[in-house]
Amino acid sequence: QGWTKVSCPCCVSEDIEPLVLVKLGQKVGPETKRWLIRLIGAPQKDGGAALLAHPGEDATGDIIVLSAPRCTLLRAAEELGLCKLYSDGNMEAFCYEDKDNFKDSADNMQAFLSLAERQFIIKSELDGLRAQKDLRIPGLSDNCTLHHRDNIWQKLESAGVVGDTFPLHNQVKLRHLSQSWYSGNQPTQPLDEINEYFGSSVAFYFSFLDFYTWSLLLPAILGLFITCFSGWSPSSINVIQAVFSMLWSTVVMELWKRRSSTQSYRWGTLHLAERFAEPRPGFQGDIGVNPVTGRVEPLFEWQRDLIIAVVSVPVVRLPIYFIFLHHYATSLNELHTDWDSLFSQTLLYMPSVLHIVYTNMLATAYKTVAQSLTEYENHREESSFQNHLTAKVLVFTFFNYFAVLFHIAFFKQDVPLLRKRLASLLIITQLVNQATEVVIPFIVDRLLSAPHRTESKDDPEEDKFRNQSTLPAYPGLFAEYIELLVQFGYLSLFSCVYPLTAMLLLINNVTEIRSDAYKICKLFRKPFAPPAANMGVWQIAFEVLSFVSVVSNCWLLLLSPRLQGGGMSSTNIVLMAVLVEHLLILVKLLLRVLIPDEPDWIRKKREHIEFKSLRALREQQRLKLVNQSVTKHYKNNSIPVP
Repeated sequence: QGWTKVSCPCCVSEDIEPLVLVKLGQKVGPETKRWLIRLIGAPQKDGGAALLAHPGEDATGDIIVLSAPRCTLLRAAEELGLCKLYSDGNMEAFCYEDKDNFKDSADNMQAFLSLAERQFIIKSELDGLRAQKDLRIPGLSDNCTLHHRDNIWQKLESAGVVGDTFPLHNQVKLRHLSQSWYSGNQPTQPLDEINEYFGSSVAFYFSFLDFYTWSLLLPAILGLFITCFSGWSPSSINVIQAVFSMLWSTVVMELWKRRSSTQSYRWGTLHLAERFAEPRPGFQGDIGVNPVTGRVEPLFEWQRDLIIAVVSVPVVRLPIYFIFLHHYATSLNELHTDWDSLFSQTLLYMPSVLHIVYTNMLATAYKTVAQSLTEYENHREESSFQNHLTAKVLVFTFFNYFAVLFHIAFFKQDVPLLRKRLASLLIITQLVNQATEVVIPFIVDRLLSAPHRTESKDDPEEDKFRNQSTLPAYPGLFAEYIELLVQFGYLSLFSCVYPLTAMLLLINNVTEIRSDAYKICKLFRKPFAPPAANMGVWQIAFEVLSFVSVVSNCWLLLLSPRLQGGGMSSTNIVLMAVLVEHLLILVKLLLRVLIPDEPDWIRKKREHIEFKSLRALREQQRLKLVNQSVTKHYKNNSIPVP
């Protein structure tokens, strides 16, 4: 009772699941709220979102609860390019015209689409609302007029009508997921349940974190063995550790691509088609006809390439990184040599502390700049926006976190200082991360936030929904991926000078899995998660670091005292390093060829899905031509078209 009505008979249901909450602005009146509910519930042909809306307590309240009828979900599943289980037991690209042959599509939307997919579809339908004509928003001033093709939801947010929009937690499912994820002692993660509840983009992160953590076991054992039998003399820089790190990073990334392709097939995201979807809300341009989709929408093509070439690339390449701590480290190292006291030993860790502080400050500032630049580039698809944003930040991240270590290694050629700096960075970073990501959020949640969210079974559902709005918004996986990328860089680039790197990372990540799971389940509002086929640009970033590790490790071997004192000339040493470098690059390329990106059965399934999609498209075109021919025949013979 209270939900908006649906015009399609097959969408009528007595059991409606609240999925998304819209929090209205403080000054929004009943007239504006009623207009917004009508807009949300109106059919798409009339400019609405074709969703189900509930006003909460009444028209004067500050929330609107949303759900979605069956046909809206099915049409959106086709537009997203999701693959679902067909009647023959195979995964097929979903087709609305053939919906009756897909399992659970007729009577069980909760089994057919995951909770995360249903909630993301509602968000995409809201973001796709565009004004069909100029109109004034009831209850607001004339300044808040919607013009033709304006993005309605973005305009409502900027006008303060919509304060926030977020997916609602399902407390029963969340409690069950928490017990099987971080509350118990399970050695593996429930990745399918994570995908069902939080979405494939979140599930891919935790899948990679799990895969990467357990892959650290072998280099951790090797590093422990080398430490026990080689000591901490300069001779501990050995060929075995360097070659192993380079080959390990290659094999790990190739095996991960095979694992992610398998999961993408199981989760139905192997055939995504975002480039054919509606533009992202922030996309602007001159109104025209899209040459690919034939839809009327803003167009912005050559201007973006010009902005990237003239503005973005020069800004990204600015010398924003200032290296000064290595000079401080040198003076402290000399001070420790003269004093050799506990105080001087403590001072040796100060450069690492300051390094962490100012790298985090610069990373935050640079991400803001990168965000503004990417917004200015005006990308059509959300994935393109995120890829360009991530690429900018990754360029800075590489120099921000690794420039000091490269300077110490290759300009100062001070291996003992490099080893001390790397060890202190690893130890202090892990202590800081555990404090900021686990201890402090846990204390804040239990002592400050939780008392304000107390609720009983007798509380109205609207109050329970409002309690979720008091949680902070989830910051996303950006910082989590950056943390893993920096870890991977420390291990693949410099582990030959500090063999215990993998062991420290393994210990950290075992707790990282549970702390990240606890945070996303308990400390933040549930995030919207778009369907994803893999890690996207992050996967490319890890592969680039794997390639750079070849160059880094080969030239680090030149600093070995054994090699320097072996009687070889400097020219011969350089030539040998170049030869070994090229040989190892060739080995990496051979490994990439020998280990396919996806298993053979996944390749066949993907080609089968593409073939079925092409055949379905041809059948639709044939039926369209038949209908046109029949219509023309009726008109030519002056017969009423049935």
